Amino acid sequence: MSGCLISLEGGEGAGKSTVLAGLRSHIEARGIVLHVTREPGGTALGEAIRRLVLDGAMANVCAESELLLMFAARAQLVREVIEPALSCGDWVLTDRFTDASFAYQGGGRGQPIERIAELERWAANGLRPSLTLLLDVPVEVGQARAARRGSPDRIESEKAEFFERVRAAYRARAEAEPERFRLIDSNQAIDAVLRAACSAVDPFIAKQKEGA
Repeated sequence: MSGCLISLEGGEGAGKSTVLAGLRSHIEARGIVLHVTREPGGTALGEAIRRLVLDGAMANVCAESELLLMFAARAQLVREVIEPALSCGDWVLTDRFTDASFAYQGGGRGQPIERIAELERWAANGLRPSLTLLLDVPVEVGQARAARRGSPDRIESEKAEFFERVRAAYRARAEAEPERFRLIDSNQAIDAVLRAACSAVDPFIAKQKEGA
């Protein structure tokens, strides 16, 4: 596959939606065919799973079910959207990918890393982003931002301790894979965050232009 997969990761209130919109404009302005998607979601099946997983009325969903639902949505997204786009040489920008499961279902819920890795190999077809932008923000700051968006969904309703584990898992993955991750301080003005994200993407754009 000759395209480029870029994922945007981070905890609640990290500013992903704003950065995603800015990155989309930045990449498309350079003539690159870009597909933008999200997780869970991005397909009819994925969006149905998203509504189920985030439904606050589904308080008794066990950790194993949550993990499998996330990967069911991901399996469909990979085969229906991401792999076809990459095979055509297009780019894909996704709001979350498999690293989110290592952080939320692994770090947050305590699911074994080996189990998630096996699902990554099987359900996600072993696909990993060329670049992962991790927007990092202190949990209390992120939660305060998220609270201003309105009523929390099922996952957003978790306690601070859950999100501290999520953040620690994200940072551990970034430290373990520095060639793929770019850790961006999201506890600053959003313009600065977006500039850092665009700067991280620019070398990939330059490489694309060289090969054109």
